[in-house]
Amino acid sequence: MNAPHARVARRPVHGVLLLDKPLGWSSNQALQKAKWLLAAEKAGHTGTLDPLATGVLPLCFGAATKFSQMHLDADKVYQAVLRLGVTTTTADAEGDVLQTRPVEVSRQSINEVLARFTGPIEQIPPMHSALKKDGKALYEYARAGIEVERTVRHVQIHAITLLADDSAATVPTLSVEVACSKGTYVRTLAEDIGQALGCGAHLSALRRVQTGDFQIGTCVELQAFEAMDMAQRLACLQSVDSLLSGHAPITLDTDNAGRFLSGLRRRGNWDDARQVAVYAQDPRSLLGTGHIEAGELIPTRLLSPLDIAQVRQQAAWLN
Repeated sequence: MNAPHARVARRPVHGVLLLDKPLGWSSNQALQKAKWLLAAEKAGHTGTLDPLATGVLPLCFGAATKFSQMHLDADKVYQAVLRLGVTTTTADAEGDVLQTRPVEVSRQSINEVLARFTGPIEQIPPMHSALKKDGKALYEYARAGIEVERTVRHVQIHAITLLADDSAATVPTLSVEVACSKGTYVRTLAEDIGQALGCGAHLSALRRVQTGDFQIGTCVELQAFEAMDMAQRLACLQSVDSLLSGHAPITLDTDNAGRFLSGLRRRGNWDDARQVAVYAQDPRSLLGTGHIEAGELIPTRLLSPLDIAQVRQQAAWLN
């Protein structure tokens, strides 16, 4: 499961790999494996998935790492299985059983409870999480048997769709799809739904099917990625600006592109915009991001000339 330790000659690789993270792997293990398979110099991810979760994990390489933080704010969509009647210490299948209760719920009560948790809600982050308190992850306190006070989080649940109602089965479960804002703990949501139903619940399976504009159908499985040759692996990479889908595009001529890349503000007939992706006209290539105020284009994050040249070279090689 751990990434291999064999020495490889690293090289500049730029782009975004949409990985379908396998069950049981940490996000960092998946990242290091993909980095090794691409022999990439620099890599990072846009937020983690728990080892017990699978699904969309965007991995950023080279120039894309400069914009990975922007994707942390993206909305997410999860498919979750809630095991009814059993609560655990971690609110998921990894924890010890706390309580077992009979399950007597109706479709009407299920729909009413799901509706109650749709919209703006408050959550208390679970103790078994990577959230830090005084520089220490909460799960470290939890492992030591210490419970610390956590700040309530305000999150948005855009929709909860009931996919399957197996509440009357021998092993009673509910399968739901949750569209939510960043920072939502689906484990906590599952636990709270179970409490509202009166039987308790924990999260028994979780799959992220969308983050921002990235969907599970465009992801590659790690096993398939490993079986590819290097050219096929590089062809799997999305462009660096795939992370900037919410940015308005601005194209600059050669003179203005050079000045912008030096960190200088440019003036033009542009409407105000909080987020813009800035391109050079010839050859067309991403320079960085910025924002526009009163007709002035102000740089926010810039690629280096070396990054830009390498991105062009990689694109030319793949074509």
